[in-house]
Amino acid sequence: MNTNVSKKILVFDDEQIVGDIACQMFAFFKCEAIHVTGAQGAVDLYREEHSKKNCFDAVIMDLNVPGGDGGKEAVREVLAIDPDAKVFVSSGDPTDPAMVTPSDFGFVGALAKPFDLNAIKNFIAQLG
Repeated sequence: MNTNVSKKILVFDDEQIVGDIACQMFAFFKCEAIHVTGAQGAVDLYREEHSKKNCFDAVIMDLNVPGGDGGKEAVREVLAIDPDAKVFVSSGDPTDPAMVTPSDFGFVGALAKPFDLNAIKNFIAQLG
């Protein structure tokens, strides 16, 4: 990781544009963000980086993915790799139970969509 980068974030969102914009917002705050569009890709990348001791500071997982696994499924796999992983759920539906009580589903917090710079700034602040 570049020493000028404050945090390393994995962004799993099935929509390319949402992931790209999120990564640009994180870059604005000097964070390295990597976007993947599939749950298995997120788990595989997390496993690979964790095995190299190049861990992510946080993971943001899309809750609902049409026709595929979303964050509820993938969070279990990430936590099996690293029980200390900071995994956040992300959705545009603030009423979903995983958004209301993220810890019931293995998440440490929630990040509502659509993302904005203030939400990303507050998210980074939560990471310490």
